[in-house]
Amino acid sequence: MTPTPVGMRCPECSRQSTRVTTAQTFLRGAAPVVTYALVAINVAAEVVELATGGKLGGAGGTLVTNGALSRATVNNGEVWRLVTSGFLHAGLLHLLFNMVSLYIVGGILEPAVGHVRFAVIYFVSLLAGSFGALVAQPQGLTLGASGAVFGILGAAAVVLHSRGIGVMQSGLGIWIILNLVLSLRPGISIGGHIGGLIGGSVVAYLMVEAPRRIRMPAFAPWLLSAVLCGAAVAGSIAISGSVS
Repeated sequence: MTPTPVGMRCPECSRQSTRVTTAQTFLRGAAPVVTYALVAINVAAEVVELATGGKLGGAGGTLVTNGALSRATVNNGEVWRLVTSGFLHAGLLHLLFNMVSLYIVGGILEPAVGHVRFAVIYFVSLLAGSFGALVAQPQGLTLGASGAVFGILGAAAVVLHSRGIGVMQSGLGIWIILNLVLSLRPGISIGGHIGGLIGGSVVAYLMVEAPRRIRMPAFAPWLLSAVLCGAAVAGSIAISGSVS
């Protein structure tokens, strides 16, 4: 036996380096091009929003009028708002907060799960967030990428846990809890945040954790994610039929 910093090991084992898994491990891999593309689309949408009458410190303009989300508009058949609302923001500060979070968490999560899985997680989270926003807010317009951002936060927590990294120890758990508390402020879509968080967490579990625990065909996580998308859209249409 050979003495090592971690105790007595056999000569063969002592010559092998032990791989330590940390949150930084996620950063190794291909560049998060989907994250970059999403940030670029959101920024471009803000530029167009300002050019069509939007405000630096609040929502407004033609793009918001035609793209923000509400029960009344979805009930009127404008289902595309479930997606477009996730790329519009109420001013530069709103955009900045969401894009910084997307850039940081997306830059960690996307290399860990792959480009396509990350894109699926993001868009399911966006639709789940739209559904949650409509449930919690019968009146008024909702916009912003925060539902999708909460979704990738939840997904990152699932992936960290699946790799044996403590969510609270990593700081991600504190970040999620703090943002949920801040979501209780007036004017913030708590329903959109919770809906996105749940949607992203569920899809990440289907993509990453479920195949390790349950014997299933390779296409099953993708099919179930599509079903979740459909359920979010159907639920949004159904809840919008009861305009208060």
